[in-house]
Amino acid sequence: MLSNTATPKYYGEFRDKVLSGEIRVCEKISMEMNRIDDLIANPHVYYDDEAIDGFIKYCENEMTLTDGSQVEMLESFKLWGEQVLSWFYYVDRSVPIPSPGGGTKFVRKKLKRRLTKKQFLIVGRGAAKSMYSSFMQSYLLNVDTSTTHQIVVAPTMRQAQEILGPIKTAITKSPGPLFKFLTMGSVHNTTGDKYKQAQLASTKIGIQNFLTNSIIEIRPMSMDKLQGLRCKLATVDEWLSGDIKEDVIGAIEQGADKDDMQYIIIATSSEGTVRNGPGDEIKHENEKILRGEISAPHVSIFHYQLDDVSEVNDPDCWIKANPNIGLTVTYDAYQRDVERAEHTPSVRNDILAKRFGIPREGYTYFFTYDETIPKRRQNFWGMPCALGADLSRGDDFCAFAFVFPLSGGGFGVKTRSYITENTLLRLKPTMRQKYDQFMNEGTLIVMEGVVLDMVAVYEDLDKHALECGYDIRALGFDPYNAKDFVERFVSDHGPFGIEKVIQGARTESVPLGELKKLAKKGLLIFDEDLMSFCMGNSIVIEDTNGNRKLSKPRKDAKIDNFAATMDGYIAFKRNPDAFD
Repeated sequence: MLSNTATPKYYGEFRDKVLSGEIRVCEKISMEMNRIDDLIANPHVYYDDEAIDGFIKYCENEMTLTDGSQVEMLESFKLWGEQVLSWFYYVDRSVPIPSPGGGTKFVRKKLKRRLTKKQFLIVGRGAAKSMYSSFMQSYLLNVDTSTTHQIVVAPTMRQAQEILGPIKTAITKSPGPLFKFLTMGSVHNTTGDKYKQAQLASTKIGIQNFLTNSIIEIRPMSMDKLQGLRCKLATVDEWLSGDIKEDVIGAIEQGADKDDMQYIIIATSSEGTVRNGPGDEIKHENEKILRGEISAPHVSIFHYQLDDVSEVNDPDCWIKANPNIGLTVTYDAYQRDVERAEHTPSVRNDILAKRFGIPREGYTYFFTYDETIPKRRQNFWGMPCALGADLSRGDDFCAFAFVFPLSGGGFGVKTRSYITENTLLRLKPTMRQKYDQFMNEGTLIVMEGVVLDMVAVYEDLDKHALECGYDIRALGFDPYNAKDFVERFVSDHGPFGIEKVIQGARTESVPLGELKKLAKKGLLIFDEDLMSFCMGNSIVIEDTNGNRKLSKPRKDAKIDNFAATMDGYIAFKRNPDAFD
């Protein structure tokens, strides 16, 4: 029944269990629950219980598990499916209607439209998320009477086939009346008798419904193979995989989002093990949606994870990362992985990410993913600050950070960086997109030539500081390539508060530890994607005495803006009197 006041059936059951303490959820699921509560309170959106019940009935009566056994729908699947299928809104449209006397006239009508267009599921390994995608693919292929083009996208053909597998099994083994009707006869029938020809079959092209001329096909996870498609349903599996270098979800959406088409994109994945890829950009945007900074009622986000790494040792918390633990994967399997992580460091990060939703890579990154999320826009006009400088004339950023001591013990950070046109032109396409993002937010400046002119850099930075009202009272700098810049700075500002910051564990270890504590407490306040990028790339190298120095995992993983922040922070610490 369609209603603009009803509480969704399966979400309501889930919420009651959460509130009673029967089910434990992480912070991100809690934030998504707040968003669903907002939908319930919104008089302009409508809930239809028949839509989700129809999906459940179809799956339990028509689909089979891969061994041919009967499906009993998981509660998590009901919850996820309800968010995709059961929310609607109305739009006014001019609809062409044939006139009795010939011709066509247009009449204004209210048209029902499905609200959810994208659903992101980030959930621990073993949650049967591929089975959920299979159910959605099969349902829309066989229940939607219009002609649909559906695609399955995954990093490998094997992973894509895992989604098609249950549908193929149902074609051969399902006892359901709809599948029996659709699979009667043979797809190879050449008599011309439609009644003897199967209407649903697995073919070389994909899985085809000949009754509606609809198809599910596998597509490579590549933008050039996905752009321009107008698919009604796309399932994207393991989009946080380290092999994914392009925003394939965005490419699919651009093609589907045309002509008022009611498309659905379902993106499922366990947590990734690579930083600063397109997946992280999507997660950053999802984080803003969950926090309410971006209004996106058409997006459903179920991001399961442990809230802290300490919860790895508490089996009662594991359900936060995998709502289907004990059903589709055993607690024993999780316990074995916990023991492997403790005794085998080489697999620890992979297990933390893929079982427990804690972002990790093969390196031990200095900041957690949550610590690299930009904050709300800040304005530090007229406030005193220390300037940190990490200068480069080559491929690295010539980076500067304005570090503002704040009340309450925190520090605000604003950055500005410079590269040459030559550096920009030599970037690979995927990295060029990221640099374009930094240029658009105003934190990355491109200057003419092959080598940066430090005088020109200084003049631009000085103008920027004046325009922003920054009161620079100290300078911390890495001496490499800094001579021209520092001389000009001293000439304009005087010799006081000028601090040479020699790179190495002896200098860096203590301030790195202090900056880490600030970030963990949410007291390192920054609002720029470029700063987030550099923090996300930062690793530390520890010597035999436990002293640490800043480093990066690979050449293209820039850390310069955080290095500049550290230099500015050191200058502040060495000149406390200047900030009294």
